[in-house]
Amino acid sequence: MTRIRFEGCLSPVRPYGTPNAKATIIIRWLMNLEQMRLNMVEQQIRTWEVLDQDVLDLLYIVPREEFVPQKHRALAFSDLEIPIGEGQRMWPPKMEARVLQELGVRKTDRVLEVGTGSGYFTALLSHRAAQVCSVEISLTLAAFGRSNLERHGADNITLEIGDAARGWSAHAPYDVIVLTGSTPLLPASMVEQLAPGGRLFAVVGEAPAMSARLVVSSAPGAWHSTDLFETVIAPLANAEHPSRFRF
Repeated sequence: MTRIRFEGCLSPVRPYGTPNAKATIIIRWLMNLEQMRLNMVEQQIRTWEVLDQDVLDLLYIVPREEFVPQKHRALAFSDLEIPIGEGQRMWPPKMEARVLQELGVRKTDRVLEVGTGSGYFTALLSHRAAQVCSVEISLTLAAFGRSNLERHGADNITLEIGDAARGWSAHAPYDVIVLTGSTPLLPASMVEQLAPGGRLFAVVGEAPAMSARLVVSSAPGAWHSTDLFETVIAPLANAEHPSRFRF
């Protein structure tokens, strides 16, 4: 287990030319960046039933472009999944915002994120929760996510490396659990790690039929689920599969 406290800043802009030219380039670049961010929020996210103003405001606070691989940075605000390596992709912006809204993360919540990836959703969660434990099975992605989060800055994130496809008992129970990859079958062991009143988000099923599911624990051993929308995303490594009959 690695517990980290971050201090950092955004990547520097390296303009060139005279001092006045430098200032002009920086201003234009920043204005263009913020216009693209505004377009993302207004044209993609609001229109996808994301109306929680706290969630929308957070998208202006956490710089998504800082978590995108350098070669894809021009696509940071596009309505698509961005490859991050190891067969994984960032969720589209509208899905990130919608899931954050549906989970209703509170300042007292302890959160488990299964799959750190780029670290962007981890950063969003950290602004809303008391503590976030994010577990990544891929050493390459764990290093990528850590590097991004170090530049962002946060003091309530614990990054761990391991296989959490069936849960992560180290810090259970959790108020919120998020699976950032799909799973053909949602393991009971994962749901059982929810605290009473806890919420879990997972994309359940196999391509081409997957459902984004919200599970709410109403009491110990009791929960109900709601399918929110249909989507298809890459599966978690070692995700649980239903039993197959053999003849």
